[in-house]
Amino acid sequence: MEQRASQYDPGVSEPSAARTLVIDLEGALLRSELLLEALFSSPGRLLARFGAGGRAGMAALTKILARAEIDYAHLPYDSDVMNRALAARARGAKIYLVADRLAAHAAAIAAHLGFDGVVTSADLAAGSVPFDRASIARIENREVRRADLATWVKALRVHQYAKNTLVFVPALTAHQLSLSALGYALLAFLAFSACASGAYLMNDLLDLAADRQHPTKRHRALAAGDLPISSALSAVPALWLFALAASLCISPLFLGVLGLYLVTTIAYSLALKRKMLVDIVTLAGLYTLRIVAGAVGVGVVLSEWLLIFSLFVFTSLALIKRFSELSMRESAGLADPANRDYRVTDLNVIAAMAAASAMNAVTVFSLYVSSSAVTPLYSRPWMLWLLTPLLLYWFGRALMMAHRREMPDDPILYAFRDGPSRIAVAAMVCIMLAAI
Repeated sequence: MEQRASQYDPGVSEPSAARTLVIDLEGALLRSELLLEALFSSPGRLLARFGAGGRAGMAALTKILARAEIDYAHLPYDSDVMNRALAARARGAKIYLVADRLAAHAAAIAAHLGFDGVVTSADLAAGSVPFDRASIARIENREVRRADLATWVKALRVHQYAKNTLVFVPALTAHQLSLSALGYALLAFLAFSACASGAYLMNDLLDLAADRQHPTKRHRALAAGDLPISSALSAVPALWLFALAASLCISPLFLGVLGLYLVTTIAYSLALKRKMLVDIVTLAGLYTLRIVAGAVGVGVVLSEWLLIFSLFVFTSLALIKRFSELSMRESAGLADPANRDYRVTDLNVIAAMAAASAMNAVTVFSLYVSSSAVTPLYSRPWMLWLLTPLLLYWFGRALMMAHRREMPDDPILYAFRDGPSRIAVAAMVCIMLAAI
Protein backbone atom coordinates (compact mmCIF):
# COMPACT_ATOMS: atom_id res chain seq x y z
CA MET A 1 0.00 0.00 0.00
CA GLU A 2 1.33 3.45 -0.91
CA GLN A 3 2.40 5.82 1.88
CA ARG A 4 1.79 9.51 2.18
CA ALA A 5 4.58 11.84 3.37
CA SER A 6 4.12 14.49 6.03
CA GLN A 7 5.72 17.87 6.78
CA TYR A 8 9.27 18.21 5.41
CA ASP A 9 11.84 16.98 7.89
CA PRO A 10 15.50 17.18 6.83
CA GLY A 11 16.26 14.05 8.80
CA VAL A 12 13.57 11.84 7.27
CA SER A 13 13.60 10.65 3.66
CA GLU A 14 10.53 10.33 1.49
CA PRO A 15 8.94 6.88 1.29
CA SER A 16 10.63 4.91 -1.43
CA ALA A 17 7.23 3.76 -2.70
CA ALA A 18 6.09 7.29 -3.50
CA ARG A 19 5.88 7.79 -7.26
CA THR A 20 5.47 11.60 -7.09
CA LEU A 21 7.37 14.22 -5.11
CA VAL A 22 5.61 17.55 -4.58
CA ILE A 23 7.77 20.48 -3.43
CA ASP A 24 6.60 23.87 -2.25
CA LEU A 25 8.48 26.40 -4.37
CA GLU A 26 8.64 29.21 -1.81
CA GLY A 27 9.83 28.33 1.65
CA ALA A 28 11.17 24.92 0.66
CA LEU A 29 12.98 24.81 -2.69
CA LEU A 30 13.60 28.54 -3.12
CA ARG A 31 15.49 30.33 -0.35
CA SER A 32 13.90 33.61 -1.31
CA GLU A 33 10.56 35.25 -2.14
CA LEU A 34 9.62 34.86 -5.80
CA LEU A 35 7.52 38.03 -5.85
CA LEU A 36 10.40 40.13 -4.57
CA GLU A 37 12.84 38.35 -6.88
CA ALA A 38 10.69 39.53 -9.77
CA LEU A 39 10.55 43.05 -8.37
CA PHE A 40 14.32 43.36 -8.12
CA SER A 41 15.27 41.40 -11.23
CA SER A 42 15.19 44.63 -13.29
CA PRO A 43 15.40 47.81 -11.19
CA GLY A 44 14.58 49.98 -14.20
CA ARG A 45 11.27 48.23 -14.70
CA LEU A 46 10.55 48.56 -11.01
CA LEU A 47 10.92 52.33 -11.26
CA ALA A 48 8.66 52.34 -14.32
CA ARG A 49 5.61 51.74 -12.16
CA PHE A 50 6.11 54.96 -10.18
CA GLY A 51 3.69 57.69 -11.07
CA ALA A 52 0.86 55.30 -11.83
CA GLY A 53 -1.83 55.37 -9.18
CA GLY A 54 -4.72 53.24 -8.07
CA ARG A 55 -5.72 50.26 -10.15
CA ALA A 56 -3.65 51.41 -13.07
CA GLY A 57 -0.58 51.25 -10.88
CA MET A 58 -1.34 47.75 -9.64
CA ALA A 59 -2.15 46.57 -13.14
CA ALA A 60 1.12 47.99 -14.43
CA LEU A 61 2.99 46.34 -11.56
CA THR A 62 1.38 42.97 -12.33
CA LYS A 63 2.48 43.21 -15.95
CA ILE A 64 6.00 44.21 -14.92
CA LEU A 65 6.27 41.20 -12.62
CA ALA A 66 4.94 38.85 -15.27
CA ARG A 67 7.53 40.08 -17.78
CA ALA A 68 10.43 40.25 -15.31
CA GLU A 69 13.56 38.56 -16.60
CA ILE A 70 14.56 36.37 -13.68
CA ASP A 71 17.81 34.43 -13.93
CA TYR A 72 16.44 31.03 -12.94
CA ALA A 73 19.84 29.36 -13.16
CA HIS A 74 21.31 31.44 -10.34
CA LEU A 75 18.41 31.65 -7.90
CA PRO A 76 19.26 30.54 -4.33
CA TYR A 77 17.85 27.02 -4.24
CA ASP A 78 17.99 24.96 -1.05
CA SER A 79 20.73 22.38 -1.55
CA ASP A 80 19.11 19.82 0.77
CA VAL A 81 15.80 20.01 -1.06
CA MET A 82 17.56 19.80 -4.42
CA ASN A 83 19.43 16.69 -3.30
CA ARG A 84 16.19 15.05 -2.18
CA ALA A 85 14.60 15.92 -5.49
CA LEU A 86 17.51 14.41 -7.41
CA ALA A 87 17.31 11.27 -5.29
CA ALA A 88 13.59 10.99 -5.99
CA ARG A 89 14.21 11.51 -9.71
CA ALA A 90 16.80 8.72 -9.60
CA ARG A 91 14.11 6.43 -8.19
CA GLY A 92 11.88 7.29 -11.14
CA ALA A 93 9.53 9.63 -9.29
CA LYS A 94 7.79 12.57 -10.95
CA ILE A 95 8.43 15.98 -9.40
CA TYR A 96 5.97 18.87 -9.22
CA LEU A 97 6.31 22.33 -7.71
CA VAL A 98 3.58 23.95 -5.62
CA ALA A 99 3.21 27.67 -6.40
CA ASP A 100 0.22 29.93 -5.79
CA ARG A 101 1.49 33.07 -7.54
CA LEU A 102 3.52 34.08 -10.57
CA ALA A 103 2.60 30.87 -12.35
CA ALA A 104 4.64 31.67 -15.45
CA HIS A 105 7.84 32.08 -13.42
CA ALA A 106 7.09 28.95 -11.39
CA ALA A 107 6.62 26.98 -14.62
CA ALA A 108 9.87 28.37 -16.00
CA ILE A 109 11.72 27.29 -12.84
CA ALA A 110 10.21 23.80 -13.09
CA ALA A 111 11.27 23.57 -16.74
CA HIS A 112 14.78 24.81 -15.96
CA LEU A 113 15.23 22.21 -13.23
CA GLY A 114 13.76 19.44 -15.35
CA PHE A 115 10.69 18.93 -13.14
CA ASP A 116 7.36 17.69 -14.47
CA GLY A 117 5.14 20.69 -13.82
CA VAL A 118 3.48 23.08 -11.38
CA VAL A 119 0.33 22.75 -9.28
CA THR A 120 -1.34 25.10 -6.81
CA SER A 121 -2.38 24.49 -3.23
CA ALA A 122 -6.00 24.70 -4.38
CA ASP A 123 -5.32 21.98 -6.95
CA LEU A 124 -3.96 19.73 -4.22
CA ALA A 125 -6.90 20.40 -1.92
CA ALA A 126 -9.43 19.77 -4.67
CA GLY A 127 -7.64 16.77 -6.04
CA SER A 128 -7.39 18.24 -9.54
CA VAL A 129 -3.79 17.18 -10.07
CA PRO A 130 -2.17 15.12 -12.84
CA PHE A 131 -1.10 12.35 -10.46
CA ASP A 132 -2.45 9.98 -7.83
CA ARG A 133 -2.81 11.92 -4.57
CA ALA A 134 -2.40 8.73 -2.58
CA SER A 135 1.09 8.17 -3.89
CA ILE A 136 2.80 11.47 -3.21
CA ALA A 137 5.49 12.67 -0.86
CA ARG A 138 5.56 16.39 -0.14
CA ILE A 139 8.26 18.78 0.96
CA GLU A 140 6.21 21.59 2.43
CA ASN A 141 6.82 25.20 3.27
CA ARG A 142 8.78 25.41 6.48
CA GLU A 143 8.63 28.11 9.12
CA VAL A 144 9.70 31.60 8.19
CA ARG A 145 13.49 31.76 8.08
CA ARG A 146 15.13 34.28 10.37
CA ALA A 147 18.64 35.45 9.71
CA ASP A 148 21.05 35.02 12.61
CA LEU A 149 23.38 37.70 13.96
CA ALA A 150 26.32 36.56 11.83
CA THR A 151 24.19 36.89 8.69
CA TRP A 152 23.12 40.42 9.62
CA VAL A 153 26.72 41.42 10.38
CA LYS A 154 27.68 40.15 6.94
CA ALA A 155 24.75 41.85 5.18
CA LEU A 156 25.22 45.20 6.93
CA ARG A 157 28.94 45.10 6.00
CA VAL A 158 30.03 45.88 9.54
CA HIS A 159 33.63 45.34 8.43
CA GLN A 160 33.16 48.29 6.06
CA TYR A 161 32.69 50.59 9.04
CA ALA A 162 36.46 50.94 9.00
CA LYS A 163 35.96 53.43 6.16
CA ASN A 164 33.80 55.61 8.38
CA THR A 165 36.73 56.21 10.74
CA LEU A 166 37.59 58.90 8.20
CA VAL A 167 35.18 61.20 10.09
CA PHE A 168 37.81 61.34 12.87
CA VAL A 169 40.52 62.63 10.51
CA PRO A 170 39.64 66.37 10.65
CA ALA A 171 39.64 66.36 14.46
CA LEU A 172 42.98 64.55 14.55
CA THR A 173 44.70 66.68 11.93
CA ALA A 174 43.40 69.88 13.57
CA HIS A 175 44.54 68.51 16.97
CA GLN A 176 41.02 68.89 18.40
CA LEU A 177 41.08 65.94 20.81
CA SER A 178 38.71 67.12 23.55
CA LEU A 179 36.01 64.78 24.85
CA SER A 180 33.36 66.96 23.23
CA ALA A 181 35.02 66.84 19.82
CA LEU A 182 35.61 63.10 19.99
CA GLY A 183 32.02 62.57 21.16
CA TYR A 184 30.62 64.40 18.14
CA ALA A 185 33.02 62.51 15.88
CA LEU A 186 31.81 59.22 17.38
CA LEU A 187 28.18 60.21 16.80
CA ALA A 188 29.07 61.11 13.22
CA PHE A 189 30.71 57.70 12.85
CA LEU A 190 27.53 55.95 14.02
CA ALA A 191 25.34 58.04 11.71
CA PHE A 192 27.52 57.27 8.69
CA SER A 193 27.69 53.59 9.60
CA ALA A 194 23.90 53.24 9.81
CA CYS A 195 23.41 55.25 6.63
CA ALA A 196 26.03 53.21 4.79
CA SER A 197 24.56 49.88 5.94
CA GLY A 198 21.16 50.89 4.58
CA ALA A 199 22.81 51.88 1.32
CA TYR A 200 24.69 48.56 1.15
CA LEU A 201 21.44 46.64 1.57
CA MET A 202 19.76 48.72 -1.12
CA ASN A 203 22.73 48.24 -3.44
CA ASP A 204 22.64 44.46 -2.90
CA LEU A 205 18.92 44.40 -3.68
CA LEU A 206 19.49 46.25 -6.93
CA ASP A 207 22.47 44.04 -7.80
CA LEU A 208 20.97 40.64 -7.00
CA ALA A 209 21.25 39.20 -10.50
CA ALA A 210 24.78 40.49 -11.13
CA ASP A 211 26.06 39.43 -7.69
CA ARG A 212 24.88 35.85 -8.21
CA GLN A 213 27.08 35.56 -11.28
CA HIS A 214 30.14 37.01 -9.52
CA PRO A 215 32.76 34.58 -8.15
CA THR A 216 32.79 36.15 -4.66
CA LYS A 217 29.75 38.43 -4.44
CA ARG A 218 27.44 35.45 -4.92
CA HIS A 219 28.16 34.62 -1.27
CA ARG A 220 26.61 37.87 -0.05
CA ALA A 221 23.70 37.33 2.33
CA LEU A 222 20.96 38.49 -0.04
CA ALA A 223 22.41 36.87 -3.16
CA ALA A 224 22.84 33.54 -1.35
CA GLY A 225 19.36 33.64 0.15
CA ASP A 226 20.68 33.73 3.73
CA LEU A 227 18.82 36.99 4.39
CA PRO A 228 15.20 37.31 3.18
CA ILE A 229 14.60 40.22 0.81
CA SER A 230 11.63 41.31 2.93
CA SER A 231 13.88 41.60 6.01
CA ALA A 232 16.32 43.79 4.08
CA LEU A 233 13.48 46.01 2.89
CA SER A 234 12.40 46.53 6.51
CA ALA A 235 15.93 47.20 7.73
CA VAL A 236 16.76 49.92 5.19
CA PRO A 237 14.32 52.60 6.45
CA ALA A 238 15.07 51.67 10.09
CA LEU A 239 18.79 52.27 9.56
CA TRP A 240 18.20 55.54 7.76
CA LEU A 241 15.87 56.79 10.51
CA PHE A 242 18.57 56.08 13.08
CA ALA A 243 21.08 57.99 10.94
CA LEU A 244 18.61 60.89 10.73
CA ALA A 245 18.16 61.00 14.50
CA ALA A 246 21.91 60.86 15.14
CA SER A 247 22.53 63.61 12.58
CA LEU A 248 19.99 65.94 14.18
CA CYS A 249 21.87 65.54 17.47
CA ILE A 250 24.95 66.99 15.75
CA SER A 251 23.74 69.82 13.50
CA PRO A 252 21.45 70.51 10.52
CA LEU A 253 24.55 71.13 8.38
CA PHE A 254 25.87 67.66 9.20
CA LEU A 255 22.48 66.24 8.25
CA GLY A 256 22.80 68.03 4.91
CA VAL A 257 26.21 66.46 4.27
CA LEU A 258 24.92 63.01 5.23
CA GLY A 259 21.89 63.55 3.00
CA LEU A 260 24.19 64.41 0.10
CA TYR A 261 26.17 61.25 0.81
CA LEU A 262 23.01 59.13 0.78
CA VAL A 263 21.63 60.69 -2.40
CA THR A 264 24.96 60.23 -4.15
CA THR A 265 25.18 56.64 -2.93
CA ILE A 266 21.71 55.84 -4.27
CA ALA A 267 22.53 57.50 -7.58
CA TYR A 268 25.72 55.45 -7.68
CA SER A 269 23.78 52.21 -7.09
CA LEU A 270 21.13 53.02 -9.69
CA ALA A 271 23.20 54.46 -12.50
CA LEU A 272 26.57 56.07 -11.82
CA LYS A 273 28.44 52.83 -11.14
CA ARG A 274 27.65 51.74 -14.69
CA LYS A 275 29.38 54.81 -16.16
CA MET A 276 33.06 54.48 -17.00
CA LEU A 277 35.25 56.67 -14.74
CA VAL A 278 32.15 58.44 -13.40
CA ASP A 279 32.00 55.63 -10.85
CA ILE A 280 35.63 56.29 -9.87
CA VAL A 281 35.07 60.01 -9.33
CA THR A 282 31.88 59.26 -7.39
CA LEU A 283 33.61 56.76 -5.10
CA ALA A 284 36.43 59.22 -4.44
CA GLY A 285 33.84 61.88 -3.68
CA LEU A 286 31.98 59.61 -1.26
CA TYR A 287 35.18 58.91 0.67
CA THR A 288 36.00 62.62 0.78
CA LEU A 289 32.47 63.43 1.97
CA ARG A 290 33.21 61.41 5.11
CA ILE A 291 36.10 63.76 5.87
CA VAL A 292 33.93 66.81 5.12
CA ALA A 293 31.27 65.41 7.45
CA GLY A 294 33.87 64.90 10.17
CA ALA A 295 34.94 68.53 9.91
CA VAL A 296 31.33 69.73 10.03
CA GLY A 297 30.48 67.44 12.92
CA VAL A 298 33.39 68.56 15.08
CA GLY A 299 33.16 72.17 13.96
CA VAL A 300 36.68 72.65 12.54
CA VAL A 301 37.69 74.40 9.34
CA LEU A 302 38.51 71.88 6.64
CA SER A 303 42.01 72.37 5.29
CA GLU A 304 42.21 72.69 1.51
CA TRP A 305 45.42 70.67 1.68
CA LEU A 306 43.60 67.79 3.34
CA LEU A 307 40.75 68.06 0.84
CA ILE A 308 43.00 67.92 -2.24
CA PHE A 309 45.19 65.20 -0.75
CA SER A 310 42.07 63.12 0.04
CA LEU A 311 40.67 63.43 -3.47
CA PHE A 312 43.87 62.08 -5.03
CA VAL A 313 44.24 59.32 -2.43
CA PHE A 314 40.69 58.07 -2.82
CA THR A 315 40.76 58.32 -6.60
CA SER A 316 43.80 56.06 -6.57
CA LEU A 317 42.14 53.61 -4.15
CA ALA A 318 38.94 53.52 -6.22
CA LEU A 319 40.99 52.73 -9.33
CA ILE A 320 42.91 50.01 -7.46
CA LYS A 321 39.61 48.51 -6.33
CA ARG A 322 38.31 48.41 -9.90
CA PHE A 323 41.64 46.99 -11.10
CA SER A 324 41.43 44.24 -8.48
CA GLU A 325 37.88 43.30 -9.51
CA LEU A 326 38.75 43.15 -13.21
CA SER A 327 41.98 41.21 -12.65
CA MET A 328 40.10 38.60 -10.61
CA ARG A 329 37.62 38.20 -13.46
CA GLU A 330 40.50 37.79 -15.89
CA SER A 331 42.09 35.12 -13.70
CA ALA A 332 38.78 33.27 -13.40
CA GLY A 333 38.25 33.40 -17.16
CA LEU A 334 35.04 35.41 -16.80
CA ALA A 335 33.62 37.81 -19.36
CA ASP A 336 33.56 41.58 -18.94
CA PRO A 337 31.26 42.63 -16.07
CA ALA A 338 27.70 43.27 -17.19
CA ASN A 339 27.02 45.94 -14.56
CA ARG A 340 30.22 47.94 -15.12
CA ASP A 341 31.36 49.91 -18.14
CA TYR A 342 34.83 48.35 -18.09
CA ARG A 343 36.59 45.62 -20.00
CA VAL A 344 39.31 43.26 -18.87
CA THR A 345 41.50 44.81 -21.56
CA ASP A 346 41.35 48.12 -19.63
CA LEU A 347 43.55 46.78 -16.84
CA ASN A 348 46.77 48.48 -17.98
CA VAL A 349 45.12 51.89 -18.32
CA ILE A 350 43.42 51.60 -14.93
CA ALA A 351 46.71 50.62 -13.27
CA ALA A 352 48.48 53.60 -14.85
CA MET A 353 45.77 56.01 -13.67
CA ALA A 354 45.88 54.53 -10.16
CA ALA A 355 49.66 55.00 -9.96
CA ALA A 356 49.41 58.57 -11.29
CA SER A 357 46.76 59.53 -8.72
CA ALA A 358 48.85 58.01 -5.93
CA MET A 359 51.93 59.97 -6.98
CA ASN A 360 49.87 63.16 -7.17
CA ALA A 361 48.71 62.55 -3.60
CA VAL A 362 52.32 62.19 -2.44
CA THR A 363 53.25 65.36 -4.33
CA VAL A 364 50.43 67.32 -2.67
CA PHE A 365 51.53 66.05 0.73
CA SER A 366 55.12 67.12 0.03
CA LEU A 367 53.97 70.59 -0.95
CA TYR A 368 51.92 70.78 2.26
CA VAL A 369 54.96 69.91 4.38
CA SER A 370 56.90 72.64 2.54
CA SER A 371 54.18 75.25 3.16
CA SER A 372 53.66 77.58 6.09
CA ALA A 373 50.41 75.77 7.00
CA VAL A 374 52.27 73.18 9.08
CA THR A 375 53.98 75.70 11.40
CA PRO A 376 50.99 76.42 13.70
CA LEU A 377 50.22 72.71 14.09
CA TYR A 378 53.60 71.01 14.41
CA SER A 379 56.63 71.95 16.49
CA ARG A 380 58.85 69.62 14.45
CA PRO A 381 57.36 69.80 10.93
CA TRP A 382 60.56 68.44 9.36
CA MET A 383 59.65 65.02 10.75
CA LEU A 384 56.64 64.90 8.44
CA TRP A 385 59.03 64.34 5.54
CA LEU A 386 59.49 60.81 6.90
CA LEU A 387 55.90 60.11 5.88
CA THR A 388 56.72 60.49 2.18
CA PRO A 389 58.63 57.21 1.73
CA LEU A 390 55.99 55.39 3.79
CA LEU A 391 53.23 56.72 1.52
CA LEU A 392 55.22 55.71 -1.56
CA TYR A 393 55.71 52.25 -0.07
CA TRP A 394 52.06 51.73 0.83
CA PHE A 395 50.66 52.88 -2.52
CA GLY A 396 53.24 50.79 -4.36
CA ARG A 397 52.42 47.73 -2.25
CA ALA A 398 48.69 48.14 -2.84
CA LEU A 399 49.26 48.28 -6.60
CA MET A 400 51.57 45.27 -6.55
CA MET A 401 49.17 43.17 -4.46
CA ALA A 402 46.30 44.04 -6.80
CA HIS A 403 48.47 43.17 -9.80
CA ARG A 404 49.31 39.80 -8.22
CA ARG A 405 45.59 39.11 -7.63
CA GLU A 406 46.21 39.06 -3.88
CA MET A 407 43.86 41.90 -2.94
CA PRO A 408 40.29 40.57 -2.93
CA ASP A 409 39.05 43.35 -0.65
CA ASP A 410 38.63 47.07 -0.85
CA PRO A 411 42.14 48.64 -0.53
CA ILE A 412 41.20 50.40 2.72
CA LEU A 413 39.93 47.16 4.23
CA TYR A 414 43.01 45.39 2.91
CA ALA A 415 45.18 47.86 4.81
CA PHE A 416 43.51 46.78 8.07
CA ARG A 417 44.17 43.09 7.32
CA ASP A 418 47.61 43.22 5.70
CA GLY A 419 50.50 43.01 8.17
CA PRO A 420 53.03 45.24 6.34
CA SER A 421 50.29 47.81 5.68
CA ARG A 422 49.36 47.92 9.37
CA ILE A 423 53.01 48.44 10.28
CA ALA A 424 53.32 51.26 7.75
CA VAL A 425 50.16 52.98 9.02
CA ALA A 426 51.28 52.61 12.65
CA ALA A 427 54.64 54.15 11.74
CA MET A 428 52.87 57.09 10.08
CA VAL A 429 50.80 57.72 13.20
CA CYS A 430 53.89 57.59 15.42
CA ILE A 431 55.71 60.08 13.18
CA MET A 432 52.78 62.49 13.21
CA LEU A 433 52.58 62.32 17.02
CA ALA A 434 56.32 62.88 17.31
CA ALA A 435 56.08 65.91 15.02
CA ILE A 436 53.48 67.67 17.13
